[in-house]
Amino acid sequence: MKPEVVSVGQLGDLSGFDEIIDVRSPAEFAEDHIPGSTNCPVLDDRQRAEVGTLYKQVSPFAARKLGAAYVSANIAGHLLERFQSRPKDWQPLVVCWRGGQRSAALTYVLRRIGWEAQQLDGGYRTYRRLVVEELDRLPRALRFRVVCGATGSGKSRTLQAIGGLGEQILDLEELACHKGSVLGVLPDCPQPSQKMFESRLLVQLGALDPARPVYVEAESRKVGILHLPGSLIERMRAGECVHIEASFAARVDFLLRDYDYFTASPEWLDQRLQTLRRLQSSETIARWREQVRDGRWRELVGELLDRHYDPLYSRSQSHNYAGFEDPVRFATDDLTPAGIDRLARRICGR
Repeated sequence: MKPEVVSVGQLGDLSGFDEIIDVRSPAEFAEDHIPGSTNCPVLDDRQRAEVGTLYKQVSPFAARKLGAAYVSANIAGHLLERFQSRPKDWQPLVVCWRGGQRSAALTYVLRRIGWEAQQLDGGYRTYRRLVVEELDRLPRALRFRVVCGATGSGKSRTLQAIGGLGEQILDLEELACHKGSVLGVLPDCPQPSQKMFESRLLVQLGALDPARPVYVEAESRKVGILHLPGSLIERMRAGECVHIEASFAARVDFLLRDYDYFTASPEWLDQRLQTLRRLQSSETIARWREQVRDGRWRELVGELLDRHYDPLYSRSQSHNYAGFEDPVRFATDDLTPAGIDRLARRICGR
């Protein structure tokens, strides 16, 4: 039989198991987990908090007694509800926070039954260390073509259309559930935790072919509240820039379509505009809020571009992206879906 505790030196080693079972609580699992793993908590969120409080306020012995009762009951439940159909040669990897008692308990029971279960040495913390190492290494082998353009130029939609043509893309805003700007929050789509974002990003990076260019949208160091890895932003900023030069009218039309959820919820937009107070005068914010109340959407979008987004874009891109000084330029006055498809084909040379 294989050893009870296994060490892994690279993420690829995790693929050698039939299943990865994460025994941490649902809240821990929701924050981040090994992609493809299954959550079978041996302590749920309430039980984990209760045992932890008992440990601090009464004694470790009292906490272990209660914890053992909960763990035993939960393992029994998983055996009845989840594992009965597993074959005799099933070989799972069991993971907890740091390879401690929670994963050891389930591993012990599974091995006594006859399955070659193994416990991950160092637990989830081992996985996180490998993620950080890979996020530093993988981007350095990639060659990026960076899609630039002022706000409202349809960069994200163009990037997706480029992907639809079979080119490699890295859609950071999709992974981050955010459009990247102050008003980039998405309805009913909260951003993932930083750790979960990095796990998702690693999966995407690992699937890219270093021999082919990767199209990516120009971003700052943060997408919403999430930080991009240093080596990734470094490689992006050294990449070749592809600049979309869309007419002002086309950009306004595009934003009115792409951000239609704001026009459907003026109160939410009004709240978001107030986050610009440190960047715009009180008079300007008051005028924009009045435009929201009156439904003067085209006027509002035009002023937001002219007074806020365009000056900010000009300063940030010219300062951060080396290829911005001499990009390959693509002019357009059509950012409808059909126009974006044609633009993507031009960029790809189709």
